[in-house]
Amino acid sequence: MAKATFEELLEAGVHFGHMKSKWNPNMAPYIFSEKKGIHIIDLNKTAAQLETACAAVKQIAKSGKKILFVATKKQAKEIVEQHVKPTKMPFIVERWSGGMLTNFGTIRKAIRKMTSIDKMEEDGTMKTLAKRERLQLSRTRAKLDKNYGSIADMTRVPAAMFVIDVLKERIAVAEARKLNIPIFGMVDTNSDPRGIDFVIPSNDDATKSISKILEKICGAINEGLGERKDAKEKVKASKEEAPAK
Repeated sequence: MAKATFEELLEAGVHFGHMKSKWNPNMAPYIFSEKKGIHIIDLNKTAAQLETACAAVKQIAKSGKKILFVATKKQAKEIVEQHVKPTKMPFIVERWSGGMLTNFGTIRKAIRKMTSIDKMEEDGTMKTLAKRERLQLSRTRAKLDKNYGSIADMTRVPAAMFVIDVLKERIAVAEARKLNIPIFGMVDTNSDPRGIDFVIPSNDDATKSISKILEKICGAINEGLGERKDAKEKVKASKEEAPAK
């Protein structure tokens, strides 16, 4: 697992915090200094915390469990899709629907509705409906896909959550905490790290910073998935090699 170097994090601008006037005092342990009224994050701590987080997400992925990524801020959406989609982990980049975790059964119903519309398209049922009904179902399908398409394969509450900007995503964080779901978070100097299980002190606004952290996290997930696949193949091979009784 390739560790993030101090130089890498520096180049990506991970160290730039918010204005001193907007800081959260609970972030004091992660602040290195202040420059022109802006807090500078201690990248040595970021590197160490990121390494710990990577090791943890790797194990979750290796165990076959899901990590839900949450990032609804504009500058993070494309980056999340780019890095997370290949891992096949669920993600939310549109709005967070209240109760997405605490009322997961209702969310699963919405996803099943989306699947049933897809089946109607496939088996030709859609063509038998009136034009108005078809249009209505298509609109419903598009709305459901926008909100839940990226979590369609999430059949149960995730094993963990990765959040970009824990302050903006406070509703998602609160739901995860209520259900005791471990939270990984990019935590900037204006946010409260308390209640975040794996704090990654970092600039959660700049695209380069978000991309660098996700590159490392998703790289660790892919390693875990790779090891899981290898282990399964070894078991399969050993069964095939075993002499028949």
